[in-house]
Amino acid sequence: MFKRFLARLRQQTPEPPPLRGRPAIRREKAYAADSGYVYQYTYEGYRDASRDKADGWEFVFDCTSDRASRFRISIFAPARSFVDWEEEAGRELSDVERYAVVKMRLFEIFDEAAHITSHLAESLTAEQVRRHVEALDL
Repeated sequence: MFKRFLARLRQQTPEPPPLRGRPAIRREKAYAADSGYVYQYTYEGYRDASRDKADGWEFVFDCTSDRASRFRISIFAPARSFVDWEEEAGRELSDVERYAVVKMRLFEIFDEAAHITSHLAESLTAEQVRRHVEALDL
């Protein structure tokens, strides 16, 4: 009975699209957060995604703070968060610039959290995009 329930649940839950943009050679990078922890992370890739009726991209990072346990942080970047800045600036951000903004949000998450041990799903706001683009001097 339990197996039938799981099979039915899998049929109702669509599989997310595969990640794209993953580097051929994955490099683990480190970030010393303001929280006192040193996080290691690797970029797993991104996918087109929708959340709360907004289209955008989901960027996924595989992270650890103790090298024993790993967790994922996924950051949803709604397209409309970038459109606000792009309309003001009169140009579009490139894919690399978008990734840089998302990575700045990842560092912000590391800095704000006391200690992360499990999967996090965050969203990027238009204000965060504006702040990170300014910090990156794009």
